[in-house]
Amino acid sequence: MSQVIYDEMTESPGTLTPISTHGTALPGGPLPFEQPPKLKGRRRLLQSLQRMSSTQSLASIRRAPPTSYPGGSKGSMSCVSLSSSNSRHCHSYGNSYSSTQSGAFSTAPTSIASTPGPENQIFDSGTRLRCLDSELAGHASPVPKSVALPADMRAGTKEAMSAVTSGMAGVFEDYFSKPIVRVKELRKRKNFNFWGEMPQELAMHILQFLRPKEIVKCSAVSRKWHKLCFDGQLWSNLDTQEYYKHIPAASLTKIIEKAGPFVRDLNLRGCVQMPESWGKDGQNITDACRNLEYFSLQGCRIDRSSVHYFLLRNPRLMHVNLSGMKGLSNSALKIIGQNCPQLEHLNISWCPNVDSRGLMRVVQSCSRIKDLRAGEVKGFNDQALLLELFNRNTLESLFLDHCVEFDDEALQVLIQGVDPEIDPLTERAVVPPRNFRHLDLSRCSQLTDKGVKCLAGNVPSLCGLQLSFCEELTDDALAGIFESTPHMTHLNLEEVDHLSNSTLQNLAQSPCAPKLQHLNISFCENLGDSGMLQVMKSCRKLHTVFMDNTRVSDLVLTEAAAQIRIRDRINPLATNSPPTVGLHLVVYDCQNVTWTGVREILSRNTEPSRQEVISLKCFYGYQDTVNEHMKRVLRGDAKAASRLERKWAEYMVASEEAGAQGAGARRRRRRLREAAMVHADEEEGGPRNGRRRARSGGCAVM
Repeated sequence: MSQVIYDEMTESPGTLTPISTHGTALPGGPLPFEQPPKLKGRRRLLQSLQRMSSTQSLASIRRAPPTSYPGGSKGSMSCVSLSSSNSRHCHSYGNSYSSTQSGAFSTAPTSIASTPGPENQIFDSGTRLRCLDSELAGHASPVPKSVALPADMRAGTKEAMSAVTSGMAGVFEDYFSKPIVRVKELRKRKNFNFWGEMPQELAMHILQFLRPKEIVKCSAVSRKWHKLCFDGQLWSNLDTQEYYKHIPAASLTKIIEKAGPFVRDLNLRGCVQMPESWGKDGQNITDACRNLEYFSLQGCRIDRSSVHYFLLRNPRLMHVNLSGMKGLSNSALKIIGQNCPQLEHLNISWCPNVDSRGLMRVVQSCSRIKDLRAGEVKGFNDQALLLELFNRNTLESLFLDHCVEFDDEALQVLIQGVDPEIDPLTERAVVPPRNFRHLDLSRCSQLTDKGVKCLAGNVPSLCGLQLSFCEELTDDALAGIFESTPHMTHLNLEEVDHLSNSTLQNLAQSPCAPKLQHLNISFCENLGDSGMLQVMKSCRKLHTVFMDNTRVSDLVLTEAAAQIRIRDRINPLATNSPPTVGLHLVVYDCQNVTWTGVREILSRNTEPSRQEVISLKCFYGYQDTVNEHMKRVLRGDAKAASRLERKWAEYMVASEEAGAQGAGARRRRRRLREAAMVHADEEEGGPRNGRRRARSGGCAVM
């Protein structure tokens, strides 16, 4: 396609020479311009009209687009056509070849008002024209009307977009020149029901974070919520021990009926408001709950037939707690033995109508039983039952507290069997070791050293041993047990009167001393400092020690405070963490424990580097001050706790001085009253309350 470009040259005007697009002159010399012939008649009239149309009066601002330049087609770069004689709207400049002095180029003046006149021409009169197309030379074809866009710049092509983008890259480099695009705000959905449109699984997951009492309250919101709150998925673990007093029987029964197929753990301990008979009113309860694995009716008032029906409906039971039910009999144990082969835990303590005959059926049928609790069950000296337990050897926990018929022979059959082989060197029975981990023989008053000695060497996995109120035991019975139980953590020897300090010394030297955590020697009046000091030094993991009504003194409390300091050095915790209770001591009714030993504990609890503190239960006259001191320590107010300790010590010193006879008695009594008032102010947290207590005699017990 040919183009005509104005090129302003610095040379003087002369002959027009065609120049190629590469800047070289075209061959052939000057372009030959032929004079057009003179027009006559109609053509001459049309040419005159075209010249008249270029005047300023014919120009129109608002006119339709020319038909020769359609806007919808591929665009043209020219804004004014060089030859537009066929256009009816745009300006016409006549035929380019009509002028005899134009040199074959249009010389028609523009008709726009802003067009410069002859004196203000855009181009110099000496401007030369050059042709960029060699096809113009040698022929007289009409000059094209406009110049088309290149192919890569046309609208609708990828090349055009890339070219425009590359051309505008410099514009978009400036961050602040970017146009601000406003995002339209999302329109809120009208009448949006949050709970109605929420998936049921998500709603159930949210309700699981509520407490059972709160779930029952939420059920009154609407029918939708009522259906969600009583869905069985929320009640797979139904433990009513904490809230059964606050939920009416109707709601509790409805929960059990709705959640029946989903319930695995049902604990109705203490639910006295439940109907006694489930045969008529509670028929749906027994029909709904058929997948139970853990079942507890401890303390409930349910008739015998309802319990039997419930046991028959749940053959997957593994944990059954029926303790304290007076109406329970051996027939219930027979149903358990026939219908619950997977039973592992059975608690029938305090059931007066159950004896060893019912237990025999359970032991013979349930081969997986591991935990048996039969406190105060009659006939537990039955040799057949004990021999069956010995042959099974599956029990890990056995609780026989208050079984007064359980004697030395019964214990020997349970541990060694009948007629075992005796080792001549150790004089012990050669039998497989028992798997007992917890053994409770409390209040078995017929046990003596002869029966308890059989535990030595036969229970190596024993962790907890309770022999409280076995008054016939002595030091010889326990020495061998301590040596052969390296994993023991709990030891209860309460009110074993014949024990001496040698038992505590053997305990301190035994392999179980580093692991011992709980020790109870209450009412062992022969035990004192010589044994407990060694226990405090050797048993570094003690957490609870009951020493009430013993002969221990302030030395034991001082040693306990020293051991807690050692624990802080061995096991340092974060400096910003609040202190925790690391040791519980019970020393009330100990005549040798005075306020000096108590103050030693209080002083230890207020040390700056404390991480573990000591909780103390002492003489009731000191207990109020000790409790207030512990509250301040646990909340991190060490200064207030130290101030309370100091004021209390001043009061105790003044109290002892006031009891002395001699000169200055009146002055000492006045000092006691002042110290009592100050201590009361500090303990109560306000001077007015303290003065009121001092005047009323409230500090007399301090």
